[in-house]
Amino acid sequence: MINLKREHLATIGAHGERDYPYECCGLLIGTFADDGTKTVEEIYSISNARAEADKRHRFLITPQEFMRGERHARSRQLDVIGIYHSHPDDKAEPSQFDLDHALPVYSYIIISVREGRATDVFSWLMEDDRSRFNAEEIMTTEN
Repeated sequence: MINLKREHLATIGAHGERDYPYECCGLLIGTFADDGTKTVEEIYSISNARAEADKRHRFLITPQEFMRGERHARSRQLDVIGIYHSHPDDKAEPSQFDLDHALPVYSYIIISVREGRATDVFSWLMEDDRSRFNAEEIMTTEN
């Protein structure tokens, strides 16, 4: 399960709408609990580093941006617990490309942005053997 505030979902949705028709991306900063539950404390938006021709269906977080996000998390005594991105005019489900480039342990929040408006949002966890994603429950709170 991943816990986050409604304002976090609103931030992800706004980022997806702002970057439409391209994919947006960013990091989920927070904590891991012993039972595997994750809690998001902050959304860390990143610019999609893909070439413009590819941004509509792919996102890229450069190693330098990822390390900057990790340093930011550590400075707040938190961790990178996941990654989010949008799927413009498509379902909020992981693609084969997403599976091929994901890592176990992290949560992957995908938001569908249809005709410029954020709609469905789901979180996904990769199987330890990297064979597929499973849906992860999202628990939202007010604040």
